[in-house]
Amino acid sequence: MTSTLVGHDATDSATVPGYADRRSDHLRRLHKIEGQVRGIARMVDDDRYCIDVLTQVSAATRALQQVALGLLDDHLRHCVMDPARSGPAEGDAKLDELAGTLRQALRL
Repeated sequence: MTSTLVGHDATDSATVPGYADRRSDHLRRLHKIEGQVRGIARMVDDDRYCIDVLTQVSAATRALQQVALGLLDDHLRHCVMDPARSGPAEGDAKLDELAGTLRQALRL
């Protein structure tokens, strides 16, 4: 399976994403989170107690963070390690990309 990846240069456009082996697991978790978020919206619509809503928001946030950590793990194992084995320049480029992504995600 190949996929065009948005935000990558032309040399990466036909690569299989690092999460390909765990795609169904990630999608299953994301669908579950989607249901959690719909449930939170219903809670707000039903004027449920603030703390109950916040508890569910926290649970959904943690679940999304777990998906993100899984994707990061997949990325490190596939998209960073494989190019690093190809040569130092490729490895450095992927590490720079990862560092930039983490800076943006952590707002550093």
